[in-house]
Amino acid sequence: MKVLITGGAGYIGTELVNQLSHRSDVEEIIIYDNLSRSNFNVFLGTPLPNGARVKFVQGELLDSRNLKKHLKGVDVVYHLAAKVTTPFANTDPHFYEQVNHWGTAELIYAVEDSDVKQFVFTSSTGVYGAANTSADENTEPNPKTFYGISKLRGEEHVSRLSDKIDTYIFRCGNVYGYSKSMRFDAVINKFIFEANFNNRITIHGDGKQHRSFIHIDHVSRGLASILDRVVKPGLYNLVDRDLQVLDIVDVLKGLMPDLEFIFINQHLKLRELIVKPNEALNSQLKIENGKSFEEELSEFKARFSF
Repeated sequence: MKVLITGGAGYIGTELVNQLSHRSDVEEIIIYDNLSRSNFNVFLGTPLPNGARVKFVQGELLDSRNLKKHLKGVDVVYHLAAKVTTPFANTDPHFYEQVNHWGTAELIYAVEDSDVKQFVFTSSTGVYGAANTSADENTEPNPKTFYGISKLRGEEHVSRLSDKIDTYIFRCGNVYGYSKSMRFDAVINKFIFEANFNNRITIHGDGKQHRSFIHIDHVSRGLASILDRVVKPGLYNLVDRDLQVLDIVDVLKGLMPDLEFIFINQHLKLRELIVKPNEALNSQLKIENGKSFEEELSEFKARFSF
């Protein structure tokens, strides 16, 4: 089996490459990434098992000729590449459209002309916009940000493949947890970095806003298990936990009793988004939470070098 991962040098991509490199049925892994985040950590550290099977291609999603060239002989595509930010940010609309919307369109055009048999796309719970009630897969998307809009448009392109090949769309919650290809703009990762090194965290709004979250290990493990066809093709929410921002603060205070926190614009009530974890899906993907949230953050904190 030959696998191509767009955005394979990123936060999720690094961990997915590690998961797939342990599988004897994966003969080759192609990391297709433009390194726009200047993240080279996927290339460093302990050698991967079967690392000779991993190949790196520096390329753009909008380079259709290059995409078609490297899709030859590929069986499975994981489309992780995206202009990424937290789902409630609202900046750089042009870049979101170019990468998340039209870049996905170019990839789909290339896949339609290939022999790819499986396609897996990581979307975002940000497509739901804001809601005071719990969203699930039947909830009508209503994105409120340029990021959310671009991811929903990407989903529409991916859906074209569903009549031809096995197609999966996973709307992921905010990803958190240690990886050597860290993103520190995600709320939990940002909090634990600030708590460890500054002993102070900054909370925007009143902290009562809900967000959906999933641990990086669970995302990568779940995506890798798709190769075993443990779930039917379709659209799924990939979420571990629903938490208020203040819930995160409480756990961090338990780990670091002297932790300080300050509010910025505390009078503002930020948008709510509650996404119900799909317990049946999590069980099928074998990513149930075996650890408490406090245990996860404690292990995360222990990974810092000082």
